[in-house]
Amino acid sequence: MSNLLSFLNQVTGLVDRGYSLNIIYLDLAKACDKVPQQRLLNKLKAYGVRGKLHAWIADWLVGRRQRVCVQGEFSQWRWVIRGVPQGSVLGPVLFLIFIDDLEDGIKNMVYKFADDTKVLAQVHSDSERKKLQDDRDKLTEWANKWQMAFNTN
Repeated sequence: MSNLLSFLNQVTGLVDRGYSLNIIYLDLAKACDKVPQQRLLNKLKAYGVRGKLHAWIADWLVGRRQRVCVQGEFSQWRWVIRGVPQGSVLGPVLFLIFIDDLEDGIKNMVYKFADDTKVLAQVHSDSERKKLQDDRDKLTEWANKWQMAFNTN
C-alpha cells in the first residue's frame, strides 16, 4: 500500500505542477518460478550471508522435487532447478533479495513491489526521453544478465 501511495503522490504532485510524465510498467514473467538458484546463492554471499545460514538456505532451496496431482492421478517427480518456493515466508524474501539491484544505475524514479516495477520519468526534452530509454535498456540488460524476463503481454 505504501508503494502505491508513494507513487500516486509523486505522480499527482508532478502533474499538478504541469510536468509531462512517462511511466513504464514492468512485470517479471513467472518471477518466483524463474529465479536461478545458484545465482541467488551467489547474491546472498555478496550481501554477506555466509557460513551456516548460507548452507541452510542452500539446502532448503536446492535439490527439491515436486509433482502434480489432478483428480487423484500423480505426475512423475521432477527436480526443481529454478525458482524460490512460494507459500513460504523465506521464498518472497529471497526473491526480493534477488531483485534488490534491479534499479542500480537507473536515473529516473523506480517503484518496486514484488515482481512489478514502475519507472516514472519527467519528459520535457529529447535528452530526457533518451535517459528514459537508457533506463529501459539497463533494465533489459539486468533481466538478461540474471536470466529473468519481463512479461511483454
